[in-house]
Amino acid sequence: MNRTKGDEEEYWNSSKFKAFTFDDEDDELSQLKESKRAVNSLRDFVDDDDDDDDDLERVSWSGEPVGSISWSIKETAGNSGSSHEGREQLKSRNSFSSYAQLPKPTSTYSLSSFFRGRTRPGSFQSLSDALSDTPAKSYAPELGRPKGEYRDYSNDWSPSDTVRRLRKGKVCSLERFRSLQDKLQLLEEAVSMHDGNVITAVLIFLKRTLSKEILFRELEVRQVALRHLIHFLKEIGDQKLLLDLFRFLDRTEELALSHYREHLNIRDPDKRKEFLKTCIGLPFSAEDSAHIQDHYTLLERQIIIEANDRHLESAGQTEIFRKHPRKASILNMPLVTTLFYSCFYHYTEAEGTFSSPINLKKTFKIPDKQYVLTALAARAKLRAWNDVDALFTTKNWLGYTKKRAPIGFHRVVEILHKNNAPVQILQEYVNLVEDVDTKLNLATKFKCHDVVIDTCRDLKDRQQLLAYRSKVDKGSAEEEKIDALLSSSQIRWKN
Repeated sequence: MNRTKGDEEEYWNSSKFKAFTFDDEDDELSQLKESKRAVNSLRDFVDDDDDDDDDLERVSWSGEPVGSISWSIKETAGNSGSSHEGREQLKSRNSFSSYAQLPKPTSTYSLSSFFRGRTRPGSFQSLSDALSDTPAKSYAPELGRPKGEYRDYSNDWSPSDTVRRLRKGKVCSLERFRSLQDKLQLLEEAVSMHDGNVITAVLIFLKRTLSKEILFRELEVRQVALRHLIHFLKEIGDQKLLLDLFRFLDRTEELALSHYREHLNIRDPDKRKEFLKTCIGLPFSAEDSAHIQDHYTLLERQIIIEANDRHLESAGQTEIFRKHPRKASILNMPLVTTLFYSCFYHYTEAEGTFSSPINLKKTFKIPDKQYVLTALAARAKLRAWNDVDALFTTKNWLGYTKKRAPIGFHRVVEILHKNNAPVQILQEYVNLVEDVDTKLNLATKFKCHDVVIDTCRDLKDRQQLLAYRSKVDKGSAEEEKIDALLSSSQIRWKN
């Protein structure tokens, strides 16, 4: 295309590009200066007064990093009370002009800190400061956290510090103790603190993070911790681990007892009986072996008695079951309860039957005191006074009868009164009490008037007889008897 000379000069003069000259400034340096001018102009939008730096540059006491999400929320909440015009201005914050119209924010951190402040190495710095030789001035230094709070976040606690925190009930993680040496040191610190809860907490951690072999080996030489672990396993019912521990420690008797304890979890009577049969051959002590054998035999008897009595009760032909229906099953009941049941429902049965009280007494070697006490309670509850009398009547080799009570007649009187025995029966057994003071106390307590009057007469105690006269009914036979004794000239009363 042909241009005239004038057009060419206008084209070159109107171009946005400049021709190269040696007098031009260095290109990169000019760009830096332009950037510096841009920053200085931006500072005018955010700084109303350069001299009022202290008001602009305030540190947030919340301890949260500036620019975080929670900081931004608090900043927004702080300005929520502003006017509707302020909110409209915030909507148009994309332009520099809208920033210039906003009121001065109440934030504790100003925008100028992003350009002029240095909080820590690597944070924002004023570009003008970067171009100058003067050091940057820090306008928003970070507040230092308490040392203990920082260690909480970093989880940098020693074993002794961790144990102390656990003792105070503070939450702290034990996962940082990964090596066996650290875990054992933690356990030793817990034991030295003499706090069972802390020891148990550390043992739970070791139980979860160590193999059984290592845990058992280390606890074998630490008896305090070992006892705590055994108690803890018993409490939570971890029978498998407990058996493994006793087996490792070669504590055969405790191993057998722990195995025997599992019968408590078996509800079916037949299955429990079979399990008890397997426990008979375990390495118990002599006394415990006899106990296991008796337990198996008792349950075997109870199963037989229960099946037979259930049939008799459902048939309705036995008088004792009609008058006194059974309130509970006899299965899994203690030996004394089984004996009471037998004395209540099967007292007159022959010794050859499993449900006979005498059979139970001989099979399980029940002492005379225990047998008499249980039989007395059962027969007195049924008000079978003839059976009660026969229970204490014995014959000597000459054929003479005598009353004898291995539990003491004072206890017989208490049980009879508890079961509402008639006064005539009570007086008979109160008279059999050998100690005079005990006899008088029981007779007075249970209103056995004849016993009190006769005892005072035998003691020739006129004062006590006069005192007791006021306790009987007026015009009663007892009052007449007392008056007759007091007026008798044949009795020499004590002074």
